[in-house]
Amino acid sequence: MTRLVLGVIGHIDHGKTALVGALTGHDTDRLAEEKRRGISIELGFAHFKVGSDTVIDLIDMPGHERFVRTMVAGATGLDAVLLVVAANEGVMPQTVEHVDIASLLGLRRAAVAVTKTDLVTPEEAERAAKDALQLLVRCGLDPLPPVMTSSSTARGIAELRQALATLAARQRPRAEDGLAFLPIDRSFSMPGHGPVVTGTLRGAAVSVADALELFPARRTVRVRAAQVHGVGIATAKPGQRVALNLRDIETADLRRGMALAAPDTLTLTEWLTMSIHAVSDAAPLRNGIRLRAMAGTDELDVRLRLLGRDALEAGQMGFAQLHCAEPVALPAGEHLILRLPSPSRTIAGGRLLESATRRLRRNDAGALARLEDLHSLPPARLIAAEVQRCGPAGTTLRHLSQLCALAPARILALLQTLPVAVTPAGAVVSQAELDPLLSRIPLLLERHTSGVTREKLLSTLPGTGPAVLDEALGRLQARGVVSERGGRLLIPRPDADLARARAEAQLASRIEETLRRSGLTPPNPSEIVTDSASKRAVDRLLRAGALVHTVDRAKGREMLFHRDAIQEARRRLAPLLERPPGLLVTEIGAALGISRKYSMPLLDHLDTIRFTRRVNDRRVPGAGAMQTMNSTTNRSR
Repeated sequence: MTRLVLGVIGHIDHGKTALVGALTGHDTDRLAEEKRRGISIELGFAHFKVGSDTVIDLIDMPGHERFVRTMVAGATGLDAVLLVVAANEGVMPQTVEHVDIASLLGLRRAAVAVTKTDLVTPEEAERAAKDALQLLVRCGLDPLPPVMTSSSTARGIAELRQALATLAARQRPRAEDGLAFLPIDRSFSMPGHGPVVTGTLRGAAVSVADALELFPARRTVRVRAAQVHGVGIATAKPGQRVALNLRDIETADLRRGMALAAPDTLTLTEWLTMSIHAVSDAAPLRNGIRLRAMAGTDELDVRLRLLGRDALEAGQMGFAQLHCAEPVALPAGEHLILRLPSPSRTIAGGRLLESATRRLRRNDAGALARLEDLHSLPPARLIAAEVQRCGPAGTTLRHLSQLCALAPARILALLQTLPVAVTPAGAVVSQAELDPLLSRIPLLLERHTSGVTREKLLSTLPGTGPAVLDEALGRLQARGVVSERGGRLLIPRPDADLARARAEAQLASRIEETLRRSGLTPPNPSEIVTDSASKRAVDRLLRAGALVHTVDRAKGREMLFHRDAIQEARRRLAPLLERPPGLLVTEIGAALGISRKYSMPLLDHLDTIRFTRRVNDRRVPGAGAMQTMNSTTNRSR
């Protein structure tokens, strides 16, 4: 099915609504005030089919200058425009502003309807048509030949339908490999269904049951149901005028100006970086001026920061940042309209290059060169330039996805054509940066026979990103060039490693034997752990369960016991603990023949394993003691 979303633009009272009614049979003025005043205040929506495989959506834009904000909200996501010019008035101020806005939104295709031709002579109608064509061409649009119409007599309606069908036939299918984005232009509640929002979907498909993120509220909602032209569908495609019935939110929490997006694809920011184009008759735009920005279906208070210049003259193009009064979330590629707040008029517009999170230096040559790339390069070349620019720090799939407004899967496909490395965590680095790193790391580690930590290694590689280092280390470890032991990275030396392992095993054996012989009166740990080798040996014995680490919590004194000594203490204490009212610490020490220095850390361990249980100042059997008694009894039987 071919779909064309067409904005109906033009000056107030030039017959846009009547023309839409003649084309579709629908009156798009829904409000009582619109019918009473005879002007459109809100956006109007209608559609008609051409044959069996083409649908043309018409969005009737308010023509009054007070409703330009509403007009821009309806213009988001358009494929083309239908310029309506009344034969008895010709091109008027709002005609010019609407065409300026269409051009600034990046639209290039247009049809022209000259209305009310029954009120003038053919020459006057032709003059109005000629002026309309000249205006469109001057603003960069490519119009079809104008159609002379009259809604009251139905003149030219069939010809206009055919002209719009011609526009639709030239419509290319919308790509579906972008980031799903739906600026909300209407929100309301349907009895029995709950909140509903409408808008023109772009970027990617949205299906029933999908989770979406609502901006700027940063809330997750789910799609309960979807409709296109009142017909329920399972999946909405980019380019469709869609109504989404949402769950997990109240209607009162929704409004025009909000937007829905695929989760984790947009970022709220106060800085928007854009290409900017001043309209042909605008006064010079000065750096720092306050403006109103129309973005999606929202309107923002912004301050303009021109980059690389102090002023933008009429008709000129350049780069700028907008500092927004409140955070906003938009995908790259969105078009923005800039208007003076007073007197209200459109003076510039452009395309969002990046939702930046920082303020750029105004005259930074490197930043300006990067913006030129963002403005002019196709996705594959832009990705290559960005990866190269990031150097050894690397970048991420998510960043590239946001930069190009393309789905991560599409970014991955483009990366496969480039000499880059992509880590499982989504880091991206040029192979030209990774290869030298793979050679340099072993040379650095050769100088440290005992190895270095990742943090220390990263500090010796200025500019290298942690994710890039992890990728390099992973490759080197897979090849056996680098190994990790005890949290330290080093070069494997098999012979030395084997000798070291034997020495550590022998040291551990000597330490274990010393503590076994010392029984319940072991030497202080400081006499055992004297260097890193003995510490590793003790840690090894602790992990194996040969040694038990205990603490006198009252004095903070540590002690190491052999497990045989602990087992012997339990065997000797088990029958004594059974005698009421239990044992004092001094009695336990006397029974075991040890001083308080050894009995207190020992008891802390026995309490921990629930062999003993403290009641006031005595110890009585815990659950572990009962098990020991039962085990002893069973063995004696």
